[in-house]
Amino acid sequence: MKQFTNIYDLESIPQTITEALELKANPFAYETLGKHKTIVLLFFNASLRTRLSTEKAAKNLGMNTMILNVNNAWNLEFEEGTVMNLEAPEHIKEAAQVISQYADIIAVRAFPSLQDKKKDASEWILNSFVKYATVPIVNMESATMHPLQALTDAMTIAELKTKQKPKVVLSWAPHPKALPQAVANSFVKMMQQVAVDFSITHPKGYELNSEITKNVPIQYDQKEALQHADFVYAKNWSSYESYGKVLHQDANWMLTKDKLRKAKFMHCLPVRRNVVVEDAVLDSKNSIVIQQSGNRVYSAQIVLKKILENL
Repeated sequence: MKQFTNIYDLESIPQTITEALELKANPFAYETLGKHKTIVLLFFNASLRTRLSTEKAAKNLGMNTMILNVNNAWNLEFEEGTVMNLEAPEHIKEAAQVISQYADIIAVRAFPSLQDKKKDASEWILNSFVKYATVPIVNMESATMHPLQALTDAMTIAELKTKQKPKVVLSWAPHPKALPQAVANSFVKMMQQVAVDFSITHPKGYELNSEITKNVPIQYDQKEALQHADFVYAKNWSSYESYGKVLHQDANWMLTKDKLRKAKFMHCLPVRRNVVVEDAVLDSKNSIVIQQSGNRVYSAQIVLKKILENL
């Protein structure tokens, strides 16, 4: 694998899930693979799980890690042909090539503006690094995608499923802020690639990009959608059609124990207690959010392993 910008960079998703779970059982099996190799982690946005899990994954493979928090510290220019007489002192053309001299892999985390749909959809930050860097790029969450999280989610379902084709439901949940569609988008794409009975439930107006959801069943009645679910993934996202807008904050869409019944509860974290999901769910044995977080190490590790093997 030459890079990891979306889930389709994986040659075989089922095989990758199997290999990631094998790494989890023996995380230091390839501890010399990354010897004398360096990964630079660039954060245009803050991170807890992604930062720590990716760093640990790299170290499990014997890599050196360097971390740069870009936000509020380093203004880059991304536009072509611009006259750089404002805030940005450096262009991505030079920056990406310079970092490539220090790194064997560059990992990038950059959220959308939620103001300009076309620009966000172009993945202008991530794709600028892909264009100008001379080393592999890893997507640690971009404007429209979070493939590491999606791989983690598929791993977790594979670990815990008790039937060949479990029922998995992605449910919108309320949130006080406008959030990206990236996690939901990549989860939808991932569920289309694995053996699950998958559907989405959300209020009207919160439809995701139809080019992503395709023929996935969508229900507007949450309680009906959750019936007989084996796994329920709660996530907020802002409107795609009315781009970046919070259309309403319907507290009735909060996930509760009564709605979930015996289903396993999933969330990428951080999660707002008693807004997205009630305490009774998060503190129950059916909550698997901590296991999901732990698996972030091994989704990153299998990705880095595959890239290192191709260097």
